[in-house]
Amino acid sequence: IDPHIHQWDPYHTPHSAAVLVKALGKYPFLMDKILRLVKPKALLDTLGHTQHVLSPYLPMHYHQDLDGIQVESVVHVEANWHHHKGFGVVEETRWLSQLDFSKYDLKLAAIVATADPSHRKFVDILKAHRDASPLLRGIRKMSSWHEDDGIYRWSKTPHLYQSKKFLKGFEQLAKMNLSFDAWGYSTQLNEITALAKQFPETRIVIDHLATPVGLFGAVGKNTGKTAAQRDAIFQQWQNDLSALAEQPNVHAKISGLMMPVLGHTSYKENRTATVAEMVQLLTPLIQHAIRVFGTGRIMFASNYPMDKPNAGLTDLIQAYIKMIEPYGSEALQAIFRQNAIHFYQLDIN
Repeated sequence: IDPHIHQWDPYHTPHSAAVLVKALGKYPFLMDKILRLVKPKALLDTLGHTQHVLSPYLPMHYHQDLDGIQVESVVHVEANWHHHKGFGVVEETRWLSQLDFSKYDLKLAAIVATADPSHRKFVDILKAHRDASPLLRGIRKMSSWHEDDGIYRWSKTPHLYQSKKFLKGFEQLAKMNLSFDAWGYSTQLNEITALAKQFPETRIVIDHLATPVGLFGAVGKNTGKTAAQRDAIFQQWQNDLSALAEQPNVHAKISGLMMPVLGHTSYKENRTATVAEMVQLLTPLIQHAIRVFGTGRIMFASNYPMDKPNAGLTDLIQAYIKMIEPYGSEALQAIFRQNAIHFYQLDIN
């Protein structure tokens, strides 16, 4: 089970690049050039290549990237739908419901939609999502905001998860038996821990192990530039993740760890990382995550296609299998399947 994939279609849905792809879709090189003129460098550095976000990514493309590896079910996590104000976000849930996953021997087992707990009609938006699809299992609202303004900020404001309006709305998730995907950078882990403490009845999963930006190389204006900086990032991430793991309502996704924002540069060499390279790079993170969360509160997820510039999907899966294998067959079953079923309350035998 892959509990974190993204689907989009800039040709037929609201998308920030919709006008560009409709006009110049046959010329990807030209589209890339234009995008690099009009979009902030921080966003472009986060994406790495642009081709994977300017092209449709649908069940067919995910199936192709699997290249024979069998994935039974997937969970779609919101992908920054362009009509994101108010009830516009519900359009993404409706759109997903009509995609034909079964044609590619896949099952869409759950949808993690987006909605802003700060919105005055938050409850009504949640109900609209649920009306749009019985597969709704939770929401994600990204708080990713870094002090280094050369690193892309997915949230318009810092400290989103601490705002009074956000916290007031957040109460509704547990009441509706919905989970929350939290994504912030590792510098924001304390805020996510505070959120988990305040709402112990709400199931929370930290996406991408809180993305320790710059851990593997220089990003932004002044992050991860020296070995000393990178060591400090790793030490702080370890400490803060340990504190988060003390909250029993929190799970973790080992995912998104090959995104360019961590400082990976394979994409600049026009290649993807090998299985051996990924195992070497990521093993310290995976070992620490398992040390603090155990094997019962961790899920592997691909985050595809966002990791695509640096990692082929089959290589990514193989690398994680190699990293989890030392923990035994029960751990493999839990991390690659059972924990996702449990957390998202999937209707799977």
